[in-house]
Amino acid sequence: MPKRVLSGIVVSNICDKTVTVNVTRRVKHPRYMKYIRVSKKYLAHDPSNSCNVGEIVSIQESRPISKRKSWVVMRENGVFQ
Repeated sequence: MPKRVLSGIVVSNICDKTVTVNVTRRVKHPRYMKYIRVSKKYLAHDPSNSCNVGEIVSIQESRPISKRKSWVVMRENGVFQ
């Protein structure tokens, strides 16, 4: 089974080897049939501490690394790591 890959914007890189990625997706409202934006923040593992705030990154699902961190930064600005 392939692992999920999401794309989002880095909103925080304060923690060591961890970045917070905000992923926004569009969902159709069940009653009003209009598209709305839904955002969710994910903690992702960044072993090289190379991500900066505002960059667009791709994250891939992985085994749990800590209590809330189960994603790994896979691609940064189109460059594979």
